[in-house]
Amino acid sequence: MGKHKAAHIVWDWNGTLFHDNEAIIGATNAAFLELGLEPITLERYRALYCVPVPKFYERLIGRLPTDAEWELMDGIFHRYYAEHRAACGLTSGAVELLARWASAGRSQSILSMYVHDELVPLVRGFGIESHFVRVDGRTGPSGGSKATHMVRHLGALAGVDPARTVVIGDAADDAVAALAAGARAVLYTGGSHSRASLEQVGVPVVDTLEEAVEEAQRVAA
Repeated sequence: MGKHKAAHIVWDWNGTLFHDNEAIIGATNAAFLELGLEPITLERYRALYCVPVPKFYERLIGRLPTDAEWELMDGIFHRYYAEHRAACGLTSGAVELLARWASAGRSQSILSMYVHDELVPLVRGFGIESHFVRVDGRTGPSGGSKATHMVRHLGALAGVDPARTVVIGDAADDAVAALAAGARAVLYTGGSHSRASLEQVGVPVVDTLEEAVEEAQRVAA
């Protein structure tokens, strides 16, 4: 797509472009079951979810998991999620929004904390890879913040100005990552966080991806 100095969008994947709430909750409850914990509802998950993920578990069970418990729960979570993600699809309207943004001569990329070697073929399988100048997933340990990854991601994008870049994601950590990289953020209520928790972050909050793109155009102008 060449170099771009117009507005750029960095998309989050899980819970934003990829509507995987059911797989996430199922995987979380599978991990809880292994430790004899009560299952969690989607509403409670969205009210309490935070990064780093062990802190989220502390909110739920009243203490931080031990290293052994975290390793066990994380492994179960990812195995369950990998089995059930096939039943999930892209968020409604995502394909059209991606195509429209690209056809207008603007650039976009994906930065996800989902493991890179699984993210890339998943994006490719939906036939949308060509819309992105870069697709990056996680290459290190799971459970941490996206901030350092965002700085590295934007640093690898030739011709993209962080000041005219908007991160669209579903988690408070997406806004933290955007700030760390000198970018803006718009948060979407359809994923991991409730609207009430997102509104505490201090960035625009929207209910649809179409609204997110419209807001990205405005704040990047």
